[in-house]
Amino acid sequence: MMLSNPEQKYRAFPPVRLTDRTWPNQIISKAPIWMSTDLRDGNQSLIEPMNHEKKFRFFDMLLNIGLKEIEVAFPSASQTDFDFVRKLIEEKRIPDDVTIEVLTPAREDLIRRTVESVIGSRRAIVHMYNATAPSFRRIVFNMSKEEVKELAVKGTKLVRELTDAHPETEWVFQYSPEAFSMTELEFAKEICDAVSEAWQPTPERKMIINLPGTVEASTPNVYADQVEWMHRNLARRDSILISVHPHNDRGCAVAAAELAVMAGADRVEGCLFGNGERTGNVDLVTLALNLYSQGINPGLDFSDIDAVRQCVEECNQIPVHPRHPYVGDLVYTAFSGSHQDAIKKGFAKQQPDAIWEVPYMPVDPADLGRSYDAVIRVNSQSGKGGMTYLLEQEYGLVLPRRLQIEFSRAVQRITDETGGEVAANDIHKIFNSEYLNAVTPYQYRGHHIDDTKSGEVQIKVDLEKDGKAVSVQGAGNGPIDAFINALELDIKLMDFHEHAIGAGASANAASYVELRVNNGATRFGVGIDGNIVTASFRAVLSAVNRDLALAEK
Repeated sequence: MMLSNPEQKYRAFPPVRLTDRTWPNQIISKAPIWMSTDLRDGNQSLIEPMNHEKKFRFFDMLLNIGLKEIEVAFPSASQTDFDFVRKLIEEKRIPDDVTIEVLTPAREDLIRRTVESVIGSRRAIVHMYNATAPSFRRIVFNMSKEEVKELAVKGTKLVRELTDAHPETEWVFQYSPEAFSMTELEFAKEICDAVSEAWQPTPERKMIINLPGTVEASTPNVYADQVEWMHRNLARRDSILISVHPHNDRGCAVAAAELAVMAGADRVEGCLFGNGERTGNVDLVTLALNLYSQGINPGLDFSDIDAVRQCVEECNQIPVHPRHPYVGDLVYTAFSGSHQDAIKKGFAKQQPDAIWEVPYMPVDPADLGRSYDAVIRVNSQSGKGGMTYLLEQEYGLVLPRRLQIEFSRAVQRITDETGGEVAANDIHKIFNSEYLNAVTPYQYRGHHIDDTKSGEVQIKVDLEKDGKAVSVQGAGNGPIDAFINALELDIKLMDFHEHAIGAGASANAASYVELRVNNGATRFGVGIDGNIVTASFRAVLSAVNRDLALAEK
């Protein structure tokens, strides 16, 4: 039964006695070492973990972004994870300047299996952990402080013994006192010092001490105090890299990571867009792009943020929130007239090589492959929401969010010309003109589909091009993929949505596609038909025709 005063069952997290703290006066002047945990911590948090195909795709994306340290698996957890690590090594997929990391609990059989997984790699981080917080010692493991410390030291010595037997690999050892954020500082130092003594790092062969905010139990300033205290008091500090791994239980992981770097952390572990167990790991994208806003190169390439988001959403099967910093569909969209006016004036005065000073815009969307989207009024009460509400209620059209933003520009042109506001039937006419009537030079006439035994789809599509009958043929992993391949144009499918209009035998299907075309721009297309595959083909041709028409202007 819920207490009438639930706050009575919680205790405030005790502050750190660090009256001479220095981190509030520090300024971040360079990027930390970044370490992606997407393929391990992020993958473990998914309802449906990634298969090898998705993991390889994600790994390659992380390489393209510029990550140099990537935690790739928990090899002792499953044969799938173990095999993935082996394939990375044996198929030589790891560039020479990239280090893979594998995680293991401080247990002998799991340590042996973990080290075995990375034998033969050029450079590997073996990351070992055991829980150190009082609640874990008392409730989960029923172990004393000495027993917890002995477990960590014994595991460290075993890792040293096993890795020394394979000098062909450059080995790095990482230790995490799990739940550091809730561990007594003196004990955290004691166990970390015991581990580093057992490993014997040097300034030339550093080890990593990772201080995870396994559970975000305090305000970010307290976490910063904890990190600075460890930074000051750890033995062999010149031979240790301090890493942090903030979780987002209180919604403050980004702030905690930034303050931890100010407090002496050298390295940050996290996931793209904040995926991870429970409320997630710290968001590496937000952290990196926050540095841009301060004039600091983060060392990571997010110049095509939409492609990164698409890969993450497809691999994780988790959508990125439309208000997510930097990448959400609506973060460069202004609904307010006063906001739109200020931004418009800022863009008008912004010089190409000048310091960025556009109101309401902390970074230039163009640096991320995005653009500013002003959303116009439809009537005195509503903006884009009113426009899309009318289309849905009157005509059954449920536009994807990014298409809503693009379509608003077409409506904007009309309202700028007329000086007035538009009614539902006017909006529908504009929509038809912009998307459904985009039938030049390509028009759909018919198609035939064959499924092969391998699961591949082969198609033949009859078209008109500039009034002349043509046929195209292609193959792919689905009808749309096969059709795009058949067209032999420099286009790539970025997004696809579909829904029914009406019900029963008279129902139509509406398909919406977003294509990336050869000049790097994206174009939306819309198709409506009684057959859903035909609707999707019409949508692809709509996008292609619209791009060709715009290119001629």
